[in-house]
Amino acid sequence: MEIKYLKQGEIDIKKWDKCIADSINGIVYAYSWYLDIVCSKWEALVLGDYETVMPLTANKKYYINYLYQPFFTQQLGVFSTHKLDDEIVKAFIENIPSKFKFIQINLNKYNLINLPKNYKIKTNKTFEIDLIENYEDIFRKYNKNTIRNIRKAINKKISIIKGLTPNEVINLIENSEQNQNLNQKQISIIRKLIASAIRYKSGRLYGAYDKNNTLCGAGFFVFSNNKVCFILSVSNEEAKNSGAMFLLIDEFIKDNSGRNIILDFEGSNIEGVARFYAGFGAKPFNYISIKLNKLFYPLRFFKK
Repeated sequence: MEIKYLKQGEIDIKKWDKCIADSINGIVYAYSWYLDIVCSKWEALVLGDYETVMPLTANKKYYINYLYQPFFTQQLGVFSTHKLDDEIVKAFIENIPSKFKFIQINLNKYNLINLPKNYKIKTNKTFEIDLIENYEDIFRKYNKNTIRNIRKAINKKISIIKGLTPNEVINLIENSEQNQNLNQKQISIIRKLIASAIRYKSGRLYGAYDKNNTLCGAGFFVFSNNKVCFILSVSNEEAKNSGAMFLLIDEFIKDNSGRNIILDFEGSNIEGVARFYAGFGAKPFNYISIKLNKLFYPLRFFKK
């Protein structure tokens, strides 16, 4: 099993993207256009003629090479056009070049493996709904709180509109409390992701408007590989008080029910957020984060 390490300029992008498209576990985060935006210096491990691949989201600081999990990419890891087993995934992890002195990345839900004790492993949750059922059957699985908030949003005359512009979403972020959690670099990344996803005809923007026709909430969804990922949710105080995001997600489910796709809510490990997604009948699935610290003393102790 020869796993090749390729620097960015050595990667055959057409073969890479075909591998992700044909992978049994392909996901939007692993396509080259997406990686180019979230991690400009990504590299790769490749088996065979791009039958199995792993993106290496690399960076360098103070002359130290490291791997990190970029913003807006919940899961990466090993992707394959063939059946994946623990040994293949483990081989990829073991072939990460030794120059990377610190590794902290997320694998995907098909990469659940055991690693040596020098790796720290954390189990995370994501929540998914299979949309292949008709809307009425999916709606029956909503819990009482979700239904109550959907009705609340309707009573408060919240309306859901599709086809927002990237600027409208960015303005909402910058004028809401969510801006406290996103710096200008991250806002620039999300702007590029939205623009690129729309250009590739894989992105959808949903907006929630209050009774005064003011945008109060937005959702950014990206389709690929029979899956749609809920990349970004933005809401101001009006949206939170009116239940607008409950209605927005319900509208998205209604529009896409009966299709052979999975809606991946992207988590979360936060109890309140997990409860919100579970309220739509979403089921939890595990994926793992791995961490390896080979930094020299004393830096090792700053990155525990």
